[in-house]
Amino acid sequence: MFKKIIFLLAISSAVQSSELDNLIDSSSAIVDQIDAGVKLVGAGMDYAHTGGGLSDGTLASTAHISAEQVDAYNSALSNMATYQPYGAPVQQVLEDMAMESLEQMDTAISTFTEVVVDMIAVQQVAEKAETASTPKQEEEVQNFVVENQDMLTITQEDVDTYNTSVDQIETSANEASAYLAVANSEAADFLQQSIEDKNTTSADVNIFYDAGAQWVAMGYNTTRNMTAVYLNGSDAFGLDLYYSEADILALGTESEFYKTSPIGMGYDCFFEMECE
Repeated sequence: MFKKIIFLLAISSAVQSSELDNLIDSSSAIVDQIDAGVKLVGAGMDYAHTGGGLSDGTLASTAHISAEQVDAYNSALSNMATYQPYGAPVQQVLEDMAMESLEQMDTAISTFTEVVVDMIAVQQVAEKAETASTPKQEEEVQNFVVENQDMLTITQEDVDTYNTSVDQIETSANEASAYLAVANSEAADFLQQSIEDKNTTSADVNIFYDAGAQWVAMGYNTTRNMTAVYLNGSDAFGLDLYYSEADILALGTESEFYKTSPIGMGYDCFFEMECE
């Protein structure tokens, strides 16, 4: 993600530099023409009063300012209205980082969903085993397992994929939430002001979420200093974002993702449409 954020910031920086470069190039081009014109006028004033020389009569055109040069200069002036000397606003940077994290989360969710479907027969086994209350029903469970063992077996590869995807989803979800929370609060203005006070740009800082420190921090490439916004409610911005495990599981239980899953609906209801 860091490489992509640097890439996004580089694009923004390039656009900003282009606006300034266009102003420099277009204004300098006209200054060069005026410089030539002043020299020609000065020379003309000198030799005209003394009869000391002549031009070939065509030099004046070399000092002319073209319509294209005027258009380029005036366009560059207009573009400076949106020029951002400190780079892309911190709020935009944070939102871009959140979008990147959300994309990573969506990718991990797709992987998670696929591997859960591959392993979900374990739910059918669990439901059959849990509801078997007589020897006859237990025999039926035994026969089902023996006859379908290959289909019911879970591979270590699937387990590894499942575990990795769950980890990635939690990490990406936390990053996205942290970046959006800061972007949508007064803390974004605080970070922006820090960039301006340090006389640097958003392209020259490193913004990141640190789960251990419970903050979104901004490091400066030119110093070892950092500016941080806490997410545990311990600073003036009051961003207290951390849920307890019980809160997280309760929120998940009420989510559409859970309610429409085989786990939430039940195996037979989800796959066989046999819902009570």
